[in-house]
Amino acid sequence: MGIFKLRKNKKFDYTPRYFDDKGEGNPFEIKHKFDEYRTTVGNYGFKAKLVNALSELKGENNKEANRRIFIIIAVLVLVFLFIIDFDLSIFFS
Repeated sequence: MGIFKLRKNKKFDYTPRYFDDKGEGNPFEIKHKFDEYRTTVGNYGFKAKLVNALSELKGENNKEANRRIFIIIAVLVLVFLFIIDFDLSIFFS
């Protein structure tokens, strides 16, 4: 019972209940559902992440999704301008 001695923590041999015994992956690792499909997830630098995000944005399969996002943003901006009672007649002569 020394005053300056710290107690050691107890160690337990715990294996999670639904852990695969084949050793595939880490049972304590938390990862998102779509991480394996993304190119911007990982321990890369800022420039590499930016380049990957821009190349992913320019992909052919994302054209329809990008158009949909643009339309949604445009509608939300117009709703916001309507709420703050912005006069849209300054854009038309």
